[in-house]
Amino acid sequence: QVQLVESGGGLVQPGGSLRLSCAASGSIFNIYLMGWYRQAPGKQRDLVATITDGGSTNYADSVKGRFTISRDNAKNTVYLQMNSLKPEDTAVYYCKISTRPSDYWGQGTQVTVSS
Repeated sequence: QVQLVESGGGLVQPGGSLRLSCAASGSIFNIYLMGWYRQAPGKQRDLVATITDGGSTNYADSVKGRFTISRDNAKNTVYLQMNSLKPEDTAVYYCKISTRPSDYWGQGTQVTVSS
């Protein structure tokens, strides 16, 4: 059974940084895409960033230049480095790992940006 475990969320002041991690355990094969999504209260879940197995990245316009997604294929782990955080980045962040044929989601980690 595949399980995704997220870590690294928390409370940070505006302008601060956090690094999220998401590690997949269990029998998981043929990962072709890893990504981060976020959901603020009362809003839909939106894409933040994705990274392919070849290392190509994609970012939401709102986080370009501030967030960096990376992955460690040997550890089946994806990271999200978040810098220059803003109050509007406050949300529950979810990782997603896509394989052929299944998608897996993490449980979510809260990120709160507030002074």
